[in-house]
Amino acid sequence: MPRQNHATARAARKPLTLLSLALVGALALSGCGKKGGDASQAAAGATPPPPQVGVVTVQPGNIGLVTELPGRLEASRVAQVRARAAGIVQKRLFTEGSEVKTGQKLFLIDSAPYEASLAQAQAGVAQAQASLAQSKALAERYKPLVEVNAISRQEYDNAVAAQKTAEANVAAAKAAATSASINLGYATITAPISGRIGRALVTEGALVGQGAATELAVIQQVDPLYINFTQSAADALKLRASLASGQYKQADKSSVEVSVVLEDGSVYQHPGRLLFTDLSVDPTSGQVTLRAEVPNAERSLLPGLYVRVRLEQAQVGNGVLLPQQAVTRSGSGDTVMVVGEGNQVAPRPVKLGPAQGSDWVVLQGLKAGDQVMVDGFQKLPRGKPGSPVVVTPVPWKAPGSASAAPAPAPAASQAAASAAQQ
Repeated sequence: MPRQNHATARAARKPLTLLSLALVGALALSGCGKKGGDASQAAAGATPPPPQVGVVTVQPGNIGLVTELPGRLEASRVAQVRARAAGIVQKRLFTEGSEVKTGQKLFLIDSAPYEASLAQAQAGVAQAQASLAQSKALAERYKPLVEVNAISRQEYDNAVAAQKTAEANVAAAKAAATSASINLGYATITAPISGRIGRALVTEGALVGQGAATELAVIQQVDPLYINFTQSAADALKLRASLASGQYKQADKSSVEVSVVLEDGSVYQHPGRLLFTDLSVDPTSGQVTLRAEVPNAERSLLPGLYVRVRLEQAQVGNGVLLPQQAVTRSGSGDTVMVVGEGNQVAPRPVKLGPAQGSDWVVLQGLKAGDQVMVDGFQKLPRGKPGSPVVVTPVPWKAPGSASAAPAPAPAASQAAASAAQQ
């Protein structure tokens, strides 16, 4: 009997043990659920951090107003090589498309007729000089005779006149010889300037110089090159009015650089310089012509090439450059968003000048140290009109530049993340 009672007691205690374990598990689950709920409620009730916006800090200074205008390249010197002596071309002495120097021989024309003409002229000089010697000796012989009345005065005067005629004949003969020598020199055609010569326009055996000076080749000096470009007369007058009123400052012409933008959008490596601005307006196009000079030592630019020219014609004193996306334009005026005290954002009206690439030139409305909002407009909360908006300003990075390091997460966000992990 005692053994039977002991077994019965163990059987009664077993359901109690199972029930106790179930109660402990339920309490543990209840505690965990309460802890997670409290963390979720804490995270949900926390105030969200101010949104981050990109800003630029204003630094006023002198800003050059760069104008971009269309133009074409032109050789600085062009010379047409022509035949000044008539005859048959015997030889070409240059390589087509090569560089030639001033005085370099280019063509040879048959010189035999000109050599004969020169010899004949030189013989005429000798004959005239002999006649002069005879006339001079006769005049000198008659001079003492006329003083003693051995000969008549008329005879002496005739002898002196004959001497002067002989002197004139010598001068004429020498001039004819010089002309014949020049014509002989024309038979050898030389380069009038240094530069690059093109193709030969005649071949050996061609008859040139008959009636007109036949064109034989063209030489172009391509270092440096000229750039002829045009500007609207209205823009030129507006610029002059702004300079006269003091709104803009005249750029120093001695230091103004001209940048050449090629057809593919690349900028030529060597800057040029402005030479002059034409004083008249083309009546057919209403344009003013300007000319610049650009070096071309590598011969990478060619005459006739279409380019765009960037040059600084004036300067804005105490101006500010802002990305265009920072400016809001409307019929009531232009405004920007400025981050002020307490990191509160407020609009501010500004006065804009001309555009410079992807930036606006701000003439008035900003001062040094102002933080102008450029990015993050979509993050601003939609509050009541007039209510303050607080943001977290961070330096704005232009597209393509190195991005800023990620900002640390706010404390409330870290707490929520830790609670979620638990």
